[in-house]
Amino acid sequence: MRWLSFPLLQQLSGFKPHVVPSVYGWGSAASPSLQGWILQELMPGAPVDETFDSMPLEEKKAILAQMATFLKALQGCQLPDSIKEYGGVTFNDAGRIVSAAMTSVGSGPWPSYENYFRARLERALEGADCNPYINGWHANGVRKRLEAFIESGVPAQFKSLESKHDKTIVHADFTPNNLLYDASTERITALIDYDFACILHPSYEILRSFSGAGGQFQGWSDIESSEQTALRDAKLHSFPSPLPENTKDGVKWDVAKAWEDELEKLNVKRPRTMKGIEKVADVDAVLRSILPWRVTNSDILRLQTGEVILKCRHENEAQLTKLLDHLGF
Repeated sequence: MRWLSFPLLQQLSGFKPHVVPSVYGWGSAASPSLQGWILQELMPGAPVDETFDSMPLEEKKAILAQMATFLKALQGCQLPDSIKEYGGVTFNDAGRIVSAAMTSVGSGPWPSYENYFRARLERALEGADCNPYINGWHANGVRKRLEAFIESGVPAQFKSLESKHDKTIVHADFTPNNLLYDASTERITALIDYDFACILHPSYEILRSFSGAGGQFQGWSDIESSEQTALRDAKLHSFPSPLPENTKDGVKWDVAKAWEDELEKLNVKRPRTMKGIEKVADVDAVLRSILPWRVTNSDILRLQTGEVILKCRHENEAQLTKLLDHLGF
């Protein structure tokens, strides 16, 4: 979201080299006949994810320390009083940054973090209604269970979030592939790709970012491994000592612990300091499950037979049903 580049630039202006690309101009895509465009500064460096896995742990720690510093700065951003709601931002006629619809969602703004999730869930159900494979999840009573969860389950989940009124700038895709890096200086040179940037509760960054860097916090799933459950518990409480061994396709415990250590050094808000985040993560898990990518992504669907698609659909219904069972709906 291009508007958020401006407060981001201001908040991260003290970092050398500067890491947020300047915006030189843009054209609106508000009209159906127009195609929007943005002219931004070309930033140096190579994507971190190209080499992160093969780096020595000490080099990874240096990157994680810089990431923690950026996150601390974003969480500490003093939003202008003119931003009163959750969602997107824009400029009003007086040139002030104000709350607006969230472009990646197509609706908003919302008076609360809870309202944001309710709206996203309702919009996801509308999308499910249009999908010929999902058919709105009406089969086997799943739709009624989802509607009951949105009506009474979401408010119950948010009661546990003590800091529910906090709001901050959220990048929402703060991952190694959106960080550029200069190996000669071991410095991050840019934080890029603001398609999903928004104003939301700081927990949303934890839910949607840091995959590949040991940090993403996800809700309950019946298909997760025991070590993924252990990692979530470690993020909420404390990491075991000694750490479990890394597994080839599983949790990288040394990286996850290093990330937690860097966050702790700077007193960055994280799962252990966000009471109730696990309840919000479960709401987010429902949101992700309503429109599973294997049954909704047009590129994936073109490559699959109808039989395979239906198999994926049935598997996703089973997972969604177990998640609703877990939540008591």
